[in-house]
Amino acid sequence: MSIRTRRLATVMALAGITLSTPMMAAVDSATDPNLWLEDVAGEKALDWVRARNAVSQKALQSEPAFAGLRNDLLAILDSDARIAYVEKIGPYYYNFWRDKTAVRGIWRRTTPDSYRSAQPEWETVLDLDALAASENENWVWHGAQCLRPDYTRCLIALSRGGADADVSREFALDARSFISDGFYRPEAKGGLGWIDRDTVYVFTDFGDGSVTESGYPRIVKQWRRGTPLSEASVVYEGRSDDMYIAASHDDTPGFERDFVSRTLAFYNDELYLRGNDGSLHKIDVPNSANKSVVRDFLLLELREPWMVAGTEYAAGSLLATNFAAFMAGERAFEVLFTPDAHTALAGFGALKDHLYLNVLADVKNRIVILTPGKDGWQRQPLLGAPAFGTLGFSAVDADDSNEYFLTSTDFLTPTSLAYGRIGSAPQTLKQLPAFFDASGLAISQHFATSKDGTKVPYFMVAPKALTRDGNNPTLLYGYGGFEISLTPNYSASVGRGWLSQGGVYVLANIRGGGEYGPRWHQAALREHRNKAYEDFAAVAQDLIAGKVTSSTHLGIQGGSNGGLLMGNMTVMYPELFGAVVCQVPLLDMQRYHKLLAGASWMAEYGDPDKPEDWAFLQHYSPYHNVRAEVKYPPLLFTTSTRDDRVHPGHARKMMARMMAQRHDVLYYENIEGGHGGAANNPQAAYMQALAYTFLKQKLMGTP
Repeated sequence: MSIRTRRLATVMALAGITLSTPMMAAVDSATDPNLWLEDVAGEKALDWVRARNAVSQKALQSEPAFAGLRNDLLAILDSDARIAYVEKIGPYYYNFWRDKTAVRGIWRRTTPDSYRSAQPEWETVLDLDALAASENENWVWHGAQCLRPDYTRCLIALSRGGADADVSREFALDARSFISDGFYRPEAKGGLGWIDRDTVYVFTDFGDGSVTESGYPRIVKQWRRGTPLSEASVVYEGRSDDMYIAASHDDTPGFERDFVSRTLAFYNDELYLRGNDGSLHKIDVPNSANKSVVRDFLLLELREPWMVAGTEYAAGSLLATNFAAFMAGERAFEVLFTPDAHTALAGFGALKDHLYLNVLADVKNRIVILTPGKDGWQRQPLLGAPAFGTLGFSAVDADDSNEYFLTSTDFLTPTSLAYGRIGSAPQTLKQLPAFFDASGLAISQHFATSKDGTKVPYFMVAPKALTRDGNNPTLLYGYGGFEISLTPNYSASVGRGWLSQGGVYVLANIRGGGEYGPRWHQAALREHRNKAYEDFAAVAQDLIAGKVTSSTHLGIQGGSNGGLLMGNMTVMYPELFGAVVCQVPLLDMQRYHKLLAGASWMAEYGDPDKPEDWAFLQHYSPYHNVRAEVKYPPLLFTTSTRDDRVHPGHARKMMARMMAQRHDVLYYENIEGGHGGAANNPQAAYMQALAYTFLKQKLMGTP
């Protein structure tokens, strides 16, 4: 089994915050006048949405440059020059692709030799536009799992409108069609996974009481072909206050095994080895550790110090031991990575004969190759890897070869994809064209000093001959949660929508993220959430003090957990900013755990129903801290009706309250799109154009 990451879905993350600030009296859910806006598909609520959308469209879409910007962004998203990233399934490379003719997308394949050519010959396997038309459904691709060794059957996940909830359908890869009487999982949050050709694991909504308070599966079952789903046998049943229950089959040749995972909360899970008789054997390690079983090895990424067999291992370390020996009671580990003040483990994985580490050194990637031997693990840097930039490393086929794909990018260098084999330098296969003129721009890294003295890194992309007069329109982006790291990458939309218009772009690596490993994340958890906000404010203040910009010309943007960041920066530091773009946000911290997947984030933020937690949570609940008498920067909220992760009611209610208080606010809600905000390229281009047009109006002086 290729690395089991316990980061359930990085996109499942949201946000957090804390800061001492004057507040309005807490609004009890029973007296919240905007509670009706939580009725996602209610006609009254949707009428309100349509009215708000119309106002925003008039204000932004009427801008003379809007149509050109939207068209340019769509051309970038649809460009045939984009890199077609692939996954090896059997003898073919597979890719999912969207463009102007394949709006919903096509799943296609080519041979490895053809892929290495300048113009690969693609064969369409599944056309989602044709499927959507024939079934009258707005399908969005969620991925496929194909059964080895012959790879003739796949389980394909499809979502209506981009929601997290999806269906699973069995697909005949050789016939390129769905199997009418094959495995089928009705729409729900969950999944379906192969055990063998006639057996699957299914974890989904089985009816009353079968999902957790977070809305995810509480029960996993084993289901045999030809039997109704109702007769599937229970493998494991979790508790209602767990987060997610699942099971998987490791089909690595010679190491076939089955696992059951019980996720209690983010960064808190249990992993069980399932015996042939159905018995479960817990892997006895800290719940907070990221647990991976790769052939002979158990790999543990520690998120807190661990004392075992008389030895203490540091948080952020990666340990390795023989899996069979560990299950038999041995506790002998080798340390594969230990962090320091400047480094953290960004990722790790397996090739046929090696492991690889992706290390962040002051938010810059380094790839290290590890080789097991009689005298322990040998390590060497990846031969031929770029010296600077964000690097992504993945195995072509971890079970059968030591071949790999390597991506490299930064803010100004179009992303490239290289192919290599351990022991030889990688060769570039594909590279994005330059979608904007970066010749006059430069990247620099800086460190702001936060309120408690912590040095907070940030990257800045600005003209080489930047005039430090405080007049440069500047966009500051941040996230700061769930141990997710923000690193430099080539964004053609940022280039076209902002940098090419004369703007400065800044990426803040604030606490709450993973840029320096678990310690960076844990420094801003729960009652310490204020550290993330103080860090972001420190970066803003550093930009202003250095005369890069001024509050009049400084805009900020963030989504999901970053949307909560935007809400709190607005109400806590309104004097610092000239405009705010708040996307798919979390904003009502008194009710967030009662809305959709919110209960799964209580380890990050706290439990509002506990008085001791609400005592600090109320300080970073933007919905409860916005006040009529304060002048806030102009603000644009965007969200999606089909977002079944972060409830659109957060943005709706905040908009309603700020509108009632007569603040300068706009709102746009996409009817499709899920948590990503858009279900296809035209929607994505439109949403991006709204945001950049708003920022340009407010920060660049466009009427």
